[in-house]
Amino acid sequence: MERADAARNRARILEAAAELFAARPAQDVTMDDIAKAAGVGRGTLYRRYPDRASIAVALLDEHERALQEKLLRGDPPLGPGAPPAERLTAFYAAMVELLEGHVHLVLGAEVGRSRFETGAYGFWRAHVRSLLVAAGTRAPDALVDALLAPLAPEVYGYQRHDLGLTPAQIAEGLSRLTGAL
Repeated sequence: MERADAARNRARILEAAAELFAARPAQDVTMDDIAKAAGVGRGTLYRRYPDRASIAVALLDEHERALQEKLLRGDPPLGPGAPPAERLTAFYAAMVELLEGHVHLVLGAEVGRSRFETGAYGFWRAHVRSLLVAAGTRAPDALVDALLAPLAPEVYGYQRHDLGLTPAQIAEGLSRLTGAL
């Protein structure tokens, strides 16, 4: 069981980090910035979170778990019971919604190759692979990451902020990928 002071420190760290990540790009936020904003020592911060990405992962966790629950037990087409292509389209729409609300956290958690090492990416990968298998797609392992690549936070941020696409436009574009199923 977590000590009361440790729980307070954890909450202060996560709150401070969320504010910092929302205010500026995650790569510009240092662990020292987070410790100062949270009013905790560096040792306290590093004992719980070894790096900035682990803090972003902790902040994202509740949002990703909620989506995972909907994928496993929710209503179709996001949840079981709809054809694979419809489920993939619904997954893309849900991921666009997640990215729209939390891309700053995803950028803090998934930078470069570290994206492939998060538990959430493993879950998304297993989900998309299962849809490909259910659709009878040949060589699903060759397609899974290609279908997830457009959901990389850097790609989403570029489309939203540099190209000026709306979330609806991005989701519609992604839904066209499901036609291959």
